[in-house]
Amino acid sequence: LTFQSHIKSITKTAFFQLSNIAKIRPILSLRDAETVIHAFVSSRLDYCNVLLSGLPNYAIRSLQLVQNAAARILTKTRKYDHITPVLASLRWLPVQARADFKVLLLTYKALHGLAPPYLSELLTPYTPARPLRSLDAALLVIPSIKKNRLASEHLLTVPLISGIHDHYMLKKQAQLKILN
Repeated sequence: LTFQSHIKSITKTAFFQLSNIAKIRPILSLRDAETVIHAFVSSRLDYCNVLLSGLPNYAIRSLQLVQNAAARILTKTRKYDHITPVLASLRWLPVQARADFKVLLLTYKALHGLAPPYLSELLTPYTPARPLRSLDAALLVIPSIKKNRLASEHLLTVPLISGIHDHYMLKKQAQLKILN
């Protein structure tokens, strides 16, 4: 699962928005330009970025280029200037770090009771079978994913079939009421 189509659509839309912002940037103050860029570009980069957390750098590179372009437009930095100091001065994390930070923040909140209960229930503390030095490290169990093809198909088809059956029965009852 690479999310390549999702990343491509975000990149396309964000660059379109950036080209429009670049046209009006000379008349905007720094604060107004930052607000516009956050509204139209950063929000797109942050939407569902938790799903991008484990992806390799080559998959996220185009999103990073969008963020770099946004920083250049905002600060009026030239194309060949180094972007890392610009991002640091704006206090913007790189895209990969933003995604990782979001995952870590959700985990922290779930562990400390600040997240919804359905998230807290997903976390299981690691307890080793014997005393180890990592006993006090507050580690979490990484759940194993076992996908049984038949079981997953069954779980998906039962509600679908029952939903079709319910729809058919309601339609049949409505036809009987009209006839009576």
